[in-house]
Amino acid sequence: MKVVLAFDSFKGNLSACEVCEIVRDGILSVRPDIETVILPMADGGEGTADAMMSALGGEWIPMTVTGPLPSMKVNAGFAWMPESKTAVVEMAKASGLPLLRPEEYNPLIATTYGTGELIKAAIEKGAQKILLTVGGSATVDGGVGAAEALGWRHGIAAFDFFPMFGKFEPPERLKLPEIDVLCDVTNPLCGPNGAAQVYGPQKGATPEMVEVLEARLANLSDAVKEQLGKDIRDLPGAGAAGGLAFGAVAFMGGRLVRGVDAVMDTIGLAGALKDADWVLTGEGKFDSQSLQGKVVDGVARLAKQAGAKTGVIAGCLRLTEPEWRAAGVLFVASLQPDGMSTEESIRRSRELLFEAGAVFAKGLSL
Repeated sequence: MKVVLAFDSFKGNLSACEVCEIVRDGILSVRPDIETVILPMADGGEGTADAMMSALGGEWIPMTVTGPLPSMKVNAGFAWMPESKTAVVEMAKASGLPLLRPEEYNPLIATTYGTGELIKAAIEKGAQKILLTVGGSATVDGGVGAAEALGWRHGIAAFDFFPMFGKFEPPERLKLPEIDVLCDVTNPLCGPNGAAQVYGPQKGATPEMVEVLEARLANLSDAVKEQLGKDIRDLPGAGAAGGLAFGAVAFMGGRLVRGVDAVMDTIGLAGALKDADWVLTGEGKFDSQSLQGKVVDGVARLAKQAGAKTGVIAGCLRLTEPEWRAAGVLFVASLQPDGMSTEESIRRSRELLFEAGAVFAKGLSL
């Protein structure tokens, strides 16, 4: 019997690797004969770099870079996989909303410059491929800050409130590797579903600020179309991370990919599932969004192709049994049974995960 453990992190509580290890210990406490394979997962957002390092044995390259606000410095870095010369850059490490206190939120000046510094450092280290994850941003700068850090210049400063852009001048000496932008949203850059109108208020934008941000992004897309010949305003996913995804395509030749697919491909999940009987996956909340391009959805799709059964262990369950069975899931366990508060469930998460792994294994022994 072979069981692959491919969990996402339980955000704010346990890393993906920790979840996998605890569930494994629970399984082996009942069935020590079972072969377990740990492949921590992520969907391209928070925790992707850690999951990649856990799965592939990479290293963390620490750096001090510009934070979400131009005057800030933050301790960040990127994951480095020396064998493949692949770097994983999490924009949230340098330009993420959690790096700010609520009273500091200001998307009019928040910048992706620090993310660009990380990308530049990865290039200088010899990266042949960069995976850029774009979740959790504090910014709505269209990726202009990151482009500036790479050497791009234009007529208006990146932090200027006036939403017009002058002539773009590319860097003189910068050879870019292949850059995959890991997205889990399909929002375009502009419009009612775009970066400013949908995500701006979450980052502190007032209605008046949203108008300024929308105008700035619209003018940015016009300038990119006119000067660089790239008509990508409506590209699905371009609005991710305040338009950083747009900027990565426009100024770095990036390619937008579904985050969970890129992670699964990089860590070799398909190969691990070929001779597996089961795969266990999960995240903090198992709900309808889990089945729309998130980790559970991606893992279940690969498991079906490989002929492996899928089970889910989650912090809490927000789907009915017919709903999760329709998604091809055959076993579900929640860490929050009826009558238990969220706080208690989180406090006891290690114990409850271990128990869920043991319950799964007991079911296999029947």
